[in-house]
Amino acid sequence: MTTYEFKRWLTFRLLPTHLVTVRNDIKSLVKSAKSKRSRLSILDVGGRKSPYTVNVSADITLLDVPQEEGTREALNLGFTKDILGSIQNKRSNIQDVVIEDMTKSTLRDESYDAVVCVEVIEHVEEDDIFVKNISKVIASEGWAYFTTPNGDYIKNEGPNKNPDHVRHYTKLELQNLLEKYFEKVDVHYAVKTGKYRVQGLKSYKLSKPYQTFKSIVSNIINRYQSKSVANSPVETAHLIAIAYK
Repeated sequence: MTTYEFKRWLTFRLLPTHLVTVRNDIKSLVKSAKSKRSRLSILDVGGRKSPYTVNVSADITLLDVPQEEGTREALNLGFTKDILGSIQNKRSNIQDVVIEDMTKSTLRDESYDAVVCVEVIEHVEEDDIFVKNISKVIASEGWAYFTTPNGDYIKNEGPNKNPDHVRHYTKLELQNLLEKYFEKVDVHYAVKTGKYRVQGLKSYKLSKPYQTFKSIVSNIINRYQSKSVANSPVETAHLIAIAYK
């Protein structure tokens, strides 16, 4: 375990609800699949700085687009050589790194046991070919895990519009898209919105101990608030989808 991984493990339960939920879901999916495979190979799409697969007992391949000038650069999206080196030094479960656009994938069919795609699909213009290509690289009986903003409640419009989000899916829209390429799909809501979620997203800083304390407490409260929101289309921040081949 690297120093970075140890710090992530140590602080994991104090982090925002979305991160904790995703990590727990992925670990559970990996554990369930291990009865069929000794060690899974997982493609983490958009996983440039992804904390979601840190310390997961699997061989992780990170895939992201090359960083370009403009919006991606301004928002610090995509890969650069510096980012690549940093990731490989921090992570012990990184098997490989792929720099390409998933809508133009050159990966072999059925080359991974699973795909993780966290807060990525809302950025993709050609979402149909994106999902199709994800499905193609997953082996038989494998799975894909997606999260994205909850379009039933959070609309990407008006003065607060995120310029890098192409769309926010409703639950039905996401279900219909994934069912075109997967045998079984489960889509549900996650993470209660409100003041505790917002406060919990503020960064932890030793120079601001009171803010850090408030953020930690808010994350713990928000985690308990979020325990029973899977069927709540309003006042929830995310959609989570698990799709099986």
